[in-house]
Amino acid sequence: MTGVTVEVSGVERAYRSGDGRVRVLQGVDLRLEAGECAALVGPSGSGKSTFLHLLGLLDRPDAGTIRFDGRDVGALSEPERDRLRNRAVGFVFQAHHLLPELDALANVMVPVRLAGASVVVAEARARAFLEAVSLGHRLGHRPSQLSGGEQQRVALARALVMGPGLVLADEPTGNLDPSTAAGVFELLLELNRQLGSTLLVVTHSMDLAQRFPRRLAVRDGRVVEGA
Repeated sequence: MTGVTVEVSGVERAYRSGDGRVRVLQGVDLRLEAGECAALVGPSGSGKSTFLHLLGLLDRPDAGTIRFDGRDVGALSEPERDRLRNRAVGFVFQAHHLLPELDALANVMVPVRLAGASVVVAEARARAFLEAVSLGHRLGHRPSQLSGGEQQRVALARALVMGPGLVLADEPTGNLDPSTAAGVFELLLELNRQLGSTLLVVTHSMDLAQRFPRRLAVRDGRVVEGA
């Protein structure tokens, strides 16, 4: 799949807090071109993760529209959103969220099987992506048998195995030491270049953000250019 063009218009999101509501996002407008790579920075609690969850179809905005290649994803039913999310969106989180009872190969096979592929096809794709992240020798190891960097590389393979048009990463190296983090980060960028996906990475690291051709920031509930 080629990259997805993402258009965000007038998006707002608020959460209930005590007797009132806290407005986290206030009229966000943004366009990400297909295949574009961007970093998103901002202080804790500014709404970065909230915005990522909206783009990833894990949550719905209170107002405004989000479009993938011109298609209003807010108009989709929940089953349609689930199918689109599994097919078109890849997530990489700070916590890897691997299934502890499954080995690396089985963890990466999960989204492919959910999409309806056969075991043979799912295993072949999962194996290829684990080899791409240099874990071809660790296919049968469970998460508890892998280092933190290896677990995050499994999570990276799982996020990309469907060839998603949109890749969203929320502090993907936040739990890793600087050396391991740099390696995982470079791997994410390289694999994404090969896939041609649209990539948005939330990070607290200005050093990492500076490696992106486009840098965005969440300020006062809006997404603005520059970081």
